[in-house]
Amino acid sequence: MADTSETEGNGICRTDARMSAPDVKAWFVREVLPLEGALMQFLNHNWRKANDLPDLRQEVYARVCEAARSQIPHPVKPFVFAIARNLLIDRVRREQIVPIDAVSDLDALAIAADVPGPDRAAIARDELRRLQAALDELPPRCREIVVLARIEGFSGREIAARMGISDSAVSQQLDHGMRALADALYGAVRK
Repeated sequence: MADTSETEGNGICRTDARMSAPDVKAWFVREVLPLEGALMQFLNHNWRKANDLPDLRQEVYARVCEAARSQIPHPVKPFVFAIARNLLIDRVRREQIVPIDAVSDLDALAIAADVPGPDRAAIARDELRRLQAALDELPPRCREIVVLARIEGFSGREIAARMGISDSAVSQQLDHGMRALADALYGAVRK
């Protein structure tokens, strides 16, 4: 075998040129085939379809041989099992992908769409108009606080810092604004 170069720090022995097929074959028979029992046990333990095991073994062997053409791995056993593990991960990912053809006609699947009917859309638009009118009736500072807190999602402390007022002032204005909105939308709110 043409193992003429140095060993790198990662334990892989690099060759000066690609390995010849007879050299890879000899290495494979000597180093990889003795691992077949352990490899099959690993595949059998980690893959649920027994019919796939011979194909998986052959795919592992093909990947090992291809990798060995450019560099002989050392140590061999962890390399072979890493390839087997990665192959199983690839297979699982492939099985989880749903082909686009399977869902191309969503109407054929008879899945109920969660689209509001025209009556619900009209009611929602009316409520939105009433909310906007109620917001417009609030004093400007109170309206700004309500919008920042409830629509923009700012905290009371952030609003206070942004507007240059105290946290308690923000809390009072927010309480006042929310009560006024509730009164406008749902009638007078009692304490």
